[in-house]
Amino acid sequence: MKRQPLLEKLQIGDIELKNRVIMAPLTRSRANNDENSPFDIHTEYYRQRSSAGLIISEGSQISDKAVGAINTPGIYTKGQVDGWKKVTKAVHDEGGKIFVQLWHVGRISHPDFHNGELPHAPSAINPNTKAFTPKGFKGTVTPKEMSIPEIKQTILDFQNAAKNALEAGFDGVEIHGSNGYLLHQFFSATSNIRTDEYGGSVKNRAKILFEIIDAIKEVMPEEKIGLRLNPSLHGVFGMTLDEETIPTFDYIIEKLNNYNLAYLHLSEPFNDVSDVPHAVTEIAQRYRPIYKGVLIINANFDQEKGNRFILEGLADAVAYGKLFISNPDLAERFAQGAELADWDEDTFYTTGEKGYTDYPKLSD
Repeated sequence: MKRQPLLEKLQIGDIELKNRVIMAPLTRSRANNDENSPFDIHTEYYRQRSSAGLIISEGSQISDKAVGAINTPGIYTKGQVDGWKKVTKAVHDEGGKIFVQLWHVGRISHPDFHNGELPHAPSAINPNTKAFTPKGFKGTVTPKEMSIPEIKQTILDFQNAAKNALEAGFDGVEIHGSNGYLLHQFFSATSNIRTDEYGGSVKNRAKILFEIIDAIKEVMPEEKIGLRLNPSLHGVFGMTLDEETIPTFDYIIEKLNNYNLAYLHLSEPFNDVSDVPHAVTEIAQRYRPIYKGVLIINANFDQEKGNRFILEGLADAVAYGKLFISNPDLAERFAQGAELADWDEDTFYTTGEKGYTDYPKLSD
């Protein structure tokens, strides 16, 4: 392919991206310290990948109640903010841009993370999946249904995390509304059976998201806010798709046009949903005509498919995950048509440098 749209510049808000090769948020479980703070190993890992048009950091908890996997960093303490400052400086020194993904896992957690207390969720429904605890994978439990004050506090926690993101030097934030975590749990009628203002209808189930966006807007420009969604997630992370799922995402994505967000980040189905009733198998095709802002697409893209989606107008940029793990200079390899290195899944969620900062660049 002579023309590579992936390598062309892109404007998001007041930020110019040098290319459209986005580093997707990737949980790597390297924050193995008492405060779950980023440290030197994170600084080097993200610095190595600064040639991405935009780095979206691994999911970072907005509070201690948001935690659901071991050795994952947060952005709610001073120590965590100080750790992220070193990361953002390293990325900026290399000419890169970086957003932090704001994360609350909701029911995909375990009492081991919460001094024996139950994880919080929209409703008391066990997702019947596994949580990655300090003692290995354990089955999830029936969570505590959040009270209205707990929901309001969570909204404030998102706002505070966004404020911390600015202090840490991030170029913006991505709200994690995807992959079966807390906000996704609110959206779904199979995980949210509330009968109050946060449940019972499409509008009510989406309400918390727009309250979070409005709260974050009070502390940073809305063009520095991104959002990730996964409309056709089914059979993964405890989520079940039903007849109200896609209408809910239709409503959310249409309403997002009332905002001037940095971008909307959508995932194509993680697995085959062609036989799942009410599922949408082609997410970009459905939502590109609906959403008027910058659209990033993700999930199992290679170079050719990424270029084609942008060329055909289905997306403005493409987020790559596993390819960025093993190819820190992914955009440069695309530019040169170079061979891509394979990743080692055995080191995705371990600690230390192996499988993290030891993948070489072409220049090495």
